[in-house]
Order: sequence, then structure tokens, then C-alpha cells
Amino acid sequence: MTGWGGSRWAWRVALGALAAGLACGAADAGAVEAGAESTTVILLGTGMPVPDPHAQGPAIAVTVGARIFLFDAGAGVERQMSAAGLPVRKGPLTSVFLTHLHSDHTLGLPDVILTSWVMGRSAPLRIVGPRGTRSMVRNILAAWSEDIHVRTEGLEHDARGGQAARVIETDGGVVYDSAGVHITAIPVSHGIWKHAFGYRVDAPGRTIVISGDTAPSEALERAARDADLLIHEVYPEVRLQAEDRAGGEDWVRYMRSFHTSDHELGALCLRARPGHLVLVHIVRMGGTDEELMAGIRAGGFTGRVTIGHDLDRY
Repeated sequence: MTGWGGSRWAWRVALGALAAGLACGAADAGAVEAGAESTTVILLGTGMPVPDPHAQGPAIAVTVGARIFLFDAGAGVERQMSAAGLPVRKGPLTSVFLTHLHSDHTLGLPDVILTSWVMGRSAPLRIVGPRGTRSMVRNILAAWSEDIHVRTEGLEHDARGGQAARVIETDGGVVYDSAGVHITAIPVSHGIWKHAFGYRVDAPGRTIVISGDTAPSEALERAARDADLLIHEVYPEVRLQAEDRAGGEDWVRYMRSFHTSDHELGALCLRARPGHLVLVHIVRMGGTDEELMAGIRAGGFTGRVTIGHDLDRY
């Protein structure tokens, strides 16, 4: 795949559009054509705060049969759902799970709440997140109160109350357990954030672990032990240095406190032994794919590793 060079993104867009076109009938019916309870992971957004047209804000969809579980809601998430061929009409999301409340992970939350309503959602959207999520959602609805008024009282006839959300704030532990799908929030360390989570998804025949943003975490390592798929953030150790900007002298300390280096992640995976490691939310600092892979190997992990890109499926 790295040999595609500049054409790789064009191929991804074309394939995403083809998938969306093939799935549009199922999308309008509110169903995911994935087979009877089969499990699929779709990287809707693999980016971070630096604007990158090839990497939308952090968001991962896990589908189990017709159920869709969304982890984080970065910028562009609803359009990425459409590009992936996922249904967007009638409020198809089973539940939204937030890892933490950093802006790059939540800029798409108003989009998820309001666009799903405009597209026909009439029941409250289930949102699970850390403390502070309820206040964030309440303020989103307040900020768009005029929009909500016009859409319900004008000629659009959107469902009254359909914009509502049912927020569940968690301190960690089981946050979903139904019909063979078991989802656990795992407290992780993300700098001075008081509440941040990774998530483990146990679905029929598959275990998926999503790191969220985190420094190396023993709890996450335990959760990822022998998992089929570990989706983890990373930065290249070889590129870490103080930066020539205001506050740049604290960059090294910041990265070590908030994030996980490729060396650290390689060591974590050596111990946890996931079947497949996928790298997302890469703080590159000018680093290359080759440097990241070398860092993972230097940490000791010799298993399967993939650099994640938007609309990749597993």
C-alpha cells in the first residue's frame, strides 16, 4: 500500500464512494449489510488536531450485524459514515462512546447529535463518556437552540424532541452488555485529564481494544492481552525534541505525559500479544511510516502492524 504514493488517497475515496453507492439502499432502510452478527471495524477518522485533508478527526465505528457503535466523534464524522457506506438515516447509531473530551475527539459531536436528528432520528441518542459529557451535550443543544426551534416550528417538521440525547457518565467498567456484545471503559492516563478511557469491545468471536489518547497504560495492556485487534495512538520516539515556539520547551514533557511512543507501544504489544496492531492518531512531527515501524520493532513487537488510514476496514 505504501507504494501507491500520491494515488493512494484517490483510490480510497473512490472505493469509499463505491461502497456508499452499493450500500445506499441498505442505508435508507437503516440496515448494515454485514451478515448475521459479523463484526467489522471501520476507521472513520485517524487524524489529530493538525488539520489534514486525508485524515478526519478521531472516530471509529464497530458494527456487529445491524448495530453500530461509534467511538469518538471527530470532525467530519457523519460524512465519513456516509463515505463508508454506513446508514445515516433514522438515527442508526446504537451508542456513542467518548474516550475523553479533547476538542479533536468531540468536534463532530454536534454533527452526530443534530445531523442524525435532521436525517430522521426521533429517539434520544445514547452517549457514554467521562464526567463532563452531560454538560457538553447540554451546551451543544443550547448553542443550536435557534436551529432546533426553526426545524421543529417551521416547514421542515423535524421530530420534536428528536434532537435529545441520553447521556451516561462513567468512571469506568461495563458500559454496554447486550445480545452478545460487551463493552468496557478502561481508565487510562492522558496527562492532566482527570477522566479518559480506552474501550474493549467483546463481540461474537472477536475482541477489539481502542486506546483513545493515552500514555502507556497497564490497564489498557491487560485489556489488550491476546485481543484480535488493538487500535492505538502513537508518536515516533526518534522525532521527539523541544520545539522552537512559545511553550515548545515543554513539548517533550507533554508528549511523554499524554501520549505513547512507538518504542513504548512495541514493548506493550510484546507483552500483550494482540493479533493485529493498527496505528492511529499519529503525532508524526515529520516522522515517516518507516520510522514508526522501526520504533515498534525496537520495542520488541514482531507481530502484524498496520498504519491506519481513513475508511480502512478490519
